[in-house]
Parts: sequence; structure tokens; C-alpha cells
Amino acid sequence: MSARPDPGTPSPDSSEPAGPPAVPDPAETSGTAGAADRATAGGTGPGPVPAADPAAAPAGAAGSGRPQPPPVTRRIPEAGPQAMHKPARGDASVRDLIWACLILVPVALLIFSVGGSCSFSPGTPAEDAASAPTVDAPARIAEYARGSTFPLRLPDVPFRVNSTDRGPVEGGGTAVRIGFVTPDADFLSLVQTDGSVEGVLATESGSAGRGDGPPTMRGTVQAGGLAWEVYGAEGGEPFRVATLPGRPEVRVLVTGSASDEQFTTLATALTAARVYPPGS
Repeated sequence: MSARPDPGTPSPDSSEPAGPPAVPDPAETSGTAGAADRATAGGTGPGPVPAADPAAAPAGAAGSGRPQPPPVTRRIPEAGPQAMHKPARGDASVRDLIWACLILVPVALLIFSVGGSCSFSPGTPAEDAASAPTVDAPARIAEYARGSTFPLRLPDVPFRVNSTDRGPVEGGGTAVRIGFVTPDADFLSLVQTDGSVEGVLATESGSAGRGDGPPTMRGTVQAGGLAWEVYGAEGGEPFRVATLPGRPEVRVLVTGSASDEQFTTLATALTAARVYPPGS
């Protein structure tokens, strides 16, 4: 039996430098010794049985030629009809639109039915004159008169007073405004001022802010014993201006969407109206 070469001694033919001596693996040493003992004993002695490797078992079985069971594939079951069919984007959009219409239509009808200021009709919605706010005009005019330099009037007309206002006039002076709503839901605005005709026209028409000059004069009319100069473009709301008798000089302007008959009613009531002296 030939001697085994020492692992730590380099071979004479090797060009690699000699490294540190290798440390033998105890398992390998044991296995080698057992094999040598069995060889020496003629192979009759029971040597150590190597441990079975679980990972090597399938490979060994496959290499033996025996038929193998098919691999098991686990599938996750689909739950419910939604997992079997996903609606297209177009179907979802149409469905959402239908639901939105079913919700919005009753809400819109409810708003129109309880709105109060408009009434539903096959034509255009009409303004309800009874829904307009009401102002305590005598109290307001008396308040304005206490700080005024000219007398004020409050005509007695079958119209609802829904606004009062006081402010400056272009070019100097003060304007006191009274807004009326007629039974036909039209509007009339009465302006009393100590300013000039040009100034009150520029203020009430808005031309002072636009810079395009006051409205042009179209003619004159007689109403309530006064001569009224009519200004404005054809087809638009007219601005009628008159000067009241007495001192100090007070000018009045009437404009709005009301008819000529309703304007005449206001002009007639103005000359017979109660007078609130300045500072009273």
C-alpha cells in the first residue's frame, strides 16, 4: 500500500507557492478511515451509514426512471361576478351620468318650487313683486332730512318702497334716492338733489365712471304740473329731470323700467307730497 502525499507539501511540478498546511475535515477523515478499514477487512465489516440528504431525494428519484406525479399548481378562486367581469369605462361613465341626473332634477324642481322670488311658467320666469323687500320710507326720509341742506319729499303712490339711499353727486351736491316696485314688477327710482342737471345725469347714468359724457337730451314732457326734460338713448330707460318750485332749488330725476302711465302717477304725487324740511 503506497504512502499518501502530505496535503501541506507542494508537488515538485507545481509552480504555485507552498501555502499553509490544509486542515483535514473531520468528516472526511472519518469517512476515509472507515473506507480504509473496510478495505482492509475485505469489505465485510459494517461501516458507518451516510446520512440521507432530503434535497437529494427528488433528484435521485427522478434519476431512477420512475414516473413522477405532476406538479400541483395552486389557483386563487375568483370571488363574485365583479371579479369575472369589469365594466368598461364608457359603461361606468354613462351609469354615473344617469345617477347624477336622477339626483339633480328633483333638487332643481324643489328649488324652483320654494324659491319665492320666481314662479315657474312655460315662458320666462317672472319676478314676484310681493317678494321685494319693504323699507320704512317715512323713517328713512325723516332721517335724511335732518342732515340735508334742502327739503325732501315722499310721494304717496300705490307702489312698494324697497330701497332708500343717500350719496354724493358728480360736480358737487347730494342725492337722496327712493326706489319703488310697481304691481307689474317694474321699477322706478326717484332722485332728489341740490346738484346740477349735468352732475345728477352723469351720476345716475354711470357716465361719470365711463368718461363718455352724460346722456343726450331727447325732448320734454309735461307731467304733474312740471316740465320734464327727457335724456337717454332711444329704446333705453329714459332719464326725466325737472326742477321743483321754491327755494332752495331742488331738482328731481325719475328713471326706471316702469311705463309712462306709472311715471305720470309718480310725478303727480310728487307735487302734492309731504315735505320734510332740512334739519328737521
